[in-house]
Amino acid sequence: MGKTIAEKIFDAHQVDNPAGDIHVIRLDAVFCHEITTPVAINDLLLRGKDRVFDPAKIKAVIDHVTPAKDSKTAAQGKILRDWARRNQIKDFFDIGRNGVCHALFPEKGFVRPGYTVIMGDSHTCTHGAFGAFAAGVGTTDLEVGILKGVCAFQYPRSMKIELSGNLPAGVYAKDVILAVIGRIGVNGATNRVMEFVGPVVTAMSMEARMTLCNMAVEAGATCGICYPDMTTVEYLWPFIQTEYQSKDAALTAFQAWNSDPDAVYDGVVQMDVSTLSPMVTYGYKPDQVKPVAAMAGTPVDQVYIGSCTNGRIEDLRVAAVVLKDKKIKDSVRGIVSPATPDIYKQALAEGILQVFMEAGFCVTNPTCGACLGMSNGVLADGEVCAATTNRNFNGRMGKGGMVHLMSPATAAASALAGHITNSPLYHGKE
Repeated sequence: MGKTIAEKIFDAHQVDNPAGDIHVIRLDAVFCHEITTPVAINDLLLRGKDRVFDPAKIKAVIDHVTPAKDSKTAAQGKILRDWARRNQIKDFFDIGRNGVCHALFPEKGFVRPGYTVIMGDSHTCTHGAFGAFAAGVGTTDLEVGILKGVCAFQYPRSMKIELSGNLPAGVYAKDVILAVIGRIGVNGATNRVMEFVGPVVTAMSMEARMTLCNMAVEAGATCGICYPDMTTVEYLWPFIQTEYQSKDAALTAFQAWNSDPDAVYDGVVQMDVSTLSPMVTYGYKPDQVKPVAAMAGTPVDQVYIGSCTNGRIEDLRVAAVVLKDKKIKDSVRGIVSPATPDIYKQALAEGILQVFMEAGFCVTNPTCGACLGMSNGVLADGEVCAATTNRNFNGRMGKGGMVHLMSPATAAASALAGHITNSPLYHGKE
């Protein structure tokens, strides 16, 4: 019987099977940020275990509240900063070099096909776009990962998400994943790996694949994952070119991880995206999804473009096309946060930031702050935000606030209109 990509990765990394369906696997990388890691650091200090299994395999960043907004967040940053220095963690990204973790770490080449990655952050599943097993974990598992370089999981069960057809103009990866979650529900992939396959995925950029995998957790999945292919090789080539004789050689090595034709799945979802329209959430759960046309006219107070879901250069480019030579509604606050310094610099060089500013947007430094209501765009009670983020939980961006999730194109169009609306890039049926 064949194996799925997740099973192949587990089998290659397993170091112990202490009991039943508990499998201890070796980790290739442990990612850390200043919100969840300081708790683990302080506990390790109390236990007299202030050390790391391998400083080269730990990557850390201050990204959720940056710069610090108060004494508490400053203290969190200091704990992470001091720990990184004590343990000689070279890849620590402090103020000025930092960015949103799930955009920054792939951009630095820290994720490869076949890797195992953990982080104290639920959207660690983003990194599965590279053909890696990447999962968010709790404090105890994070501590063990930092100290020993291992983590315990149940053996992975996978569900296949087959995406066929051709995406209509003006419809993007964000619309696809919202549609998938709307179909299977927030518990539809619980304790499973969502394996995204099909010609639609193959045609996607790495940025779009990261958007797909980023929101797998919103359906309850442990991880989202895509097959590595030449698109993956091209993205990683600057970091791996000394390891392989050619791109074709790298491709051959990477594709060995791909699922076997006779692999067994715990469910298959088939979706033809040819008639898919732009999507938007409407309630307080990521599976409460409707076509944008069904929500048209819903007023918004704020539009936020950024986050680990849709703050990459491709996202900013699309939004800029919609915004160019136009002004956002006076009643709307527009905020854009490029996800990393390199994305910021690229957007600046391409004139994209100028387009945003001339349209009336506030351009901020890379940060996660607004997404979870910590800084950089918190909502007041009763306010509504059109956001390219990944969660619309009650109070997610501020107590009493409502968040509608959508693509950058839809968000930009909604900023211009002052209410939810389809972008002019979409020409399908309303």
